[in-house]
Amino acid sequence: MDLSNLSVADLRALQDQVTKQLKVAAQQDIAKAREEIQAIAQRAGISLHELLKGGAAKKTGKVAVQYRNPANADQQWTGRGRQPKWVKEWIDAGKTLDALRF
Repeated sequence: MDLSNLSVADLRALQDQVTKQLKVAAQQDIAKAREEIQAIAQRAGISLHELLKGGAAKKTGKVAVQYRNPANADQQWTGRGRQPKWVKEWIDAGKTLDALRF
C-alpha cells in the first residue's frame, strides 16, 4: 500500500481504522486462545479452575520458633524478620543470641 499520496487527514483516518482493527484482532486472538485452553483442559480432564490455580495447593507451614525469652516464655521469635525489642535488649546487654536458643 502506497501511503505517500495520502493527505494528512486521510493518514489520520487510516490510523484510526488501524487502531480499531488492532483492538478487534487482539480480542479475537484472546477469545481463540481461551477456547483452545478450555479444549485442552477438557481433553486432559482438568477443570479450568484447577488449571489456572496451578494444580494442587502448596501447603505452607509455620516457621518453628528458635528463640525464647528466658524471663518470659510467651516472648518467642523464629529468627526471621526484624528482631523483637526483647531480643535487641538482650543483645545490647552484652548477652549472646545463642543463649536464647532452646
